[in-house]
Amino acid sequence: MSTSAKIILRKKPNAKGQYPLAVRITKDRRSTYKHIGHYIELEDWDTKNLKVKKSHPNAESLNNLLTSKLSEARKGLIVLQTNNKDATARQIKKEIYKPTSKLTFFDFADEHLEALEAENKINRHSTDSAWLSYIEKYCKARHLTFQEIDERFLKKFKIYLKGSCSLTETTAMNVMVLIRLLFNRAIKDKVVSKELYPFGTGKFKIKFPETTKTGLTGKEIQALDNVSELTDMEQHSLNVWLFSFYFAGMRVSDVLFTRWSQIYDGRLHYRMGKNSKLLSLKIPEKVEKILLQYISDKRSDDDFVFPEMKKADLTDAKDIYRKKKVANKKFNDHLKKITKRAGIQKKVTMHIARHSFGNIAADNIHPLMLQKLYRHTDLKTTINYQANFIHKDADDALESVVNF
Repeated sequence: MSTSAKIILRKKPNAKGQYPLAVRITKDRRSTYKHIGHYIELEDWDTKNLKVKKSHPNAESLNNLLTSKLSEARKGLIVLQTNNKDATARQIKKEIYKPTSKLTFFDFADEHLEALEAENKINRHSTDSAWLSYIEKYCKARHLTFQEIDERFLKKFKIYLKGSCSLTETTAMNVMVLIRLLFNRAIKDKVVSKELYPFGTGKFKIKFPETTKTGLTGKEIQALDNVSELTDMEQHSLNVWLFSFYFAGMRVSDVLFTRWSQIYDGRLHYRMGKNSKLLSLKIPEKVEKILLQYISDKRSDDDFVFPEMKKADLTDAKDIYRKKKVANKKFNDHLKKITKRAGIQKKVTMHIARHSFGNIAADNIHPLMLQKLYRHTDLKTTINYQANFIHKDADDALESVVNF
């Protein structure tokens, strides 16, 4: 009977409602699957041509990855057929994707970075590359087995990160999270035994310190908006910040990618870049006034509202990443000047627009509605986020004790 390999989209969604891409290996009408590690929406899959549709933001990169994985599987089948190995589909899968104890931590790290690049996650790629450089410097080489990563190794490495590298506790924990991610993948691929897992109860614990999220009040935002005699670039930076705030703390990357074609029927319709979730929000009157300042530069219905992405090479993820990074720094520099003139003592950056929305919303809006506005997958995430801005109950409790 024939043996074949084929790319498919499995009909078993994850918690986010996205479906996994996989290689299906079939022998004697029995199939087994090798997941590629990427999930997409059902509407982004071309069932006829077995590829990701152009509607997906990373369609080209994902399709290149699929082609590579399918070629890898087919080469493995050819080798098995050449060696006259007769086996079941499951045995064939094990032969093709046979894990080996010779794979090191950095082998998995390289695969991780390749996957991020394939998905055009350049920001994450840049960050994780930096974390990995600390590990490489500590090991003084690119050879580190998972068996060497025990509790003692992690404790000594943390001391190195905070001492020699002067990293904060939060940054050091982020490096540990990456190590844990790759260790879990190694266990899944049977490169290392789960009994050697160095994280968890009674072992090395990853615990992030509590952080303070500071947002502006309504009066402070009015003070920002009332600053006069701004330069063109200062006014533009303030416009982008206010646009973000008025749309429930819209992330700056999503703001810069807003197109005129997304604005219709008095609403903004967009897909969040972080988690690909769709959102439709009514356009406040204050945003309409901001949009009027940019309408004269509109070249087509599909043109970007703001200028930063107009000259970006949209086929080059690295160019997009660079332009977003430069724009964000530029905005923050101008916001610093505007904030000072407004008499505001708090540090104001683009990300503070999101915190400011949360601060003003506080406990005045039901958590389920805030979850919808933030597009959080889990209500717990929303509740934990809003906990940074809800102080009334604690204030009332304190007042009831001290006012005697």
